[in-house]
Amino acid sequence: MTDIAAIAGQLRRDEPLAGHTTLRIGGPAAWFVLPADEAALIAAVTWARQAGVPCWLLGNGSNLLVPDEGVAGCVVATGTACRWVRWEAGGIEVGAGYPVQRLLNEAGRHGLSGLEGLSGVPGTVGGAVVMNAGTAAGETSGVVVSARVLLPTGEVAEWGPADLGFGYRSSRLQAPGHVVLSARLRLLPGDPEAIRRDLAARARRRRDTQPLELPSAGSIWTNPPGDHAGRLVEAAACKGLRVGDAMVSPKHANFIVNVGAARAADVLAVMRTVRARVRERFAIVLEPEIRWMLGQEDLHHRLDA
Repeated sequence: MTDIAAIAGQLRRDEPLAGHTTLRIGGPAAWFVLPADEAALIAAVTWARQAGVPCWLLGNGSNLLVPDEGVAGCVVATGTACRWVRWEAGGIEVGAGYPVQRLLNEAGRHGLSGLEGLSGVPGTVGGAVVMNAGTAAGETSGVVVSARVLLPTGEVAEWGPADLGFGYRSSRLQAPGHVVLSARLRLLPGDPEAIRRDLAARARRRRDTQPLELPSAGSIWTNPPGDHAGRLVEAAACKGLRVGDAMVSPKHANFIVNVGAARAADVLAVMRTVRARVRERFAIVLEPEIRWMLGQEDLHHRLDA
């Protein structure tokens, strides 16, 4: 078995994860790996699997809540290993660690359109594919031609849309042991200046309606069919609800912001109250969009406790 210390890149022990998440919350990871390239990333994941060590992939750290006590496992960052892009006729191939917003801007400068619906998605391409991230204007699934995936068997496969099984904020890649390495995206020719103006207008709307000035994880809840989670949370009188330094944003009710030194326990307490108030008023159980590093089943258990 490969020695984790021999893998190309950086290895840190007991690395605090708060600095690696957009909420600025999270205790230490027993092992934190910044692999030098894709081969090193695969080697780190393989080491963890062979050693029986829980393993998580980390992109930009958005849409993620990490326990205050941290995790007794291996966190592998994709940013150093998979932050590349190849411009092709009619589209691009891009590494999983590439930031979505940077990709949007660069595609526009290349005169390539089709990604504008992802404007405001704060994470990386890999996270966007796994979550089928998107906005009201479009989802990741609308542009994905295929993705290269490290399977639980250790093989690397190229999956098309049918294999990826996209749904609303979901995909087959959310099953344990699947790691996105890169994706091929279909784009269309467009006018660079028109794309720039479109992205600028979308950015202004986000600044006006979302609490971008404070640490957050993005949307906390998925939208129930035919409704909006933010509307339900606001109607249940939860705007401004605060536990410790975690608060439902007064600007957008589907955001929980860190106004100082919030803990994961504070965020969970706010989520419990919001969920209970919405259920009591509307008989709707909100489903978390935010991912809990220990798994969604564990998150549901904590919210229902």
